[in-house]
Amino acid sequence: MMKNDIERVLVTEEELKEKVKEIGARITADYAGKNLLLVSVLKGSVIFMADLMRAIDLPCTIDFMCVSSYGAGTKSSGVVKIIKDLDTDLHGRDLLIVEDILDSGKTLHYITKMLSDRGTSSIRIATLLDKPERRTVPLTPDYSGFVIPDKFVVGYGLDYDEKYRNLPYIGVLKPEVYEK
Repeated sequence: MMKNDIERVLVTEEELKEKVKEIGARITADYAGKNLLLVSVLKGSVIFMADLMRAIDLPCTIDFMCVSSYGAGTKSSGVVKIIKDLDTDLHGRDLLIVEDILDSGKTLHYITKMLSDRGTSSIRIATLLDKPERRTVPLTPDYSGFVIPDKFVVGYGLDYDEKYRNLPYIGVLKPEVYEK
């Protein structure tokens, strides 16, 4: 059972639902009258993105990017690899990059710079989880769900070696699971 690998629940399913509603309401207010494009950074943000877009009461479109800087490890390599780029023309669009976790910030810093060079009107970042103590680049999310400690977390889209994404909460993974 997956739950046996979880040291403790950090954010409950109910806390996630409430926070997503709150962020969705803020985005609705901030983007009224704008040309909103939500960009999900796959794979980790897909569950957050699905819930968030339903909490936004505005017309918006979506697109997906897949990037990698982790491989099968638990620490970012710092090298960003674009696996799937956007299909949408970004000229004049108001982008909201939706991310599962903002850690070192290297990946989002790279993506933000790359996408801003494509003629966007604006770019903001919404992250479910924020680990500011691990930040190595100057990057602050515009919308943040939870500031969390420097623990390895899984669930609600976040994984370890492609597992645990389907947990309905955010849990701290037991170190013995990833230190094998």
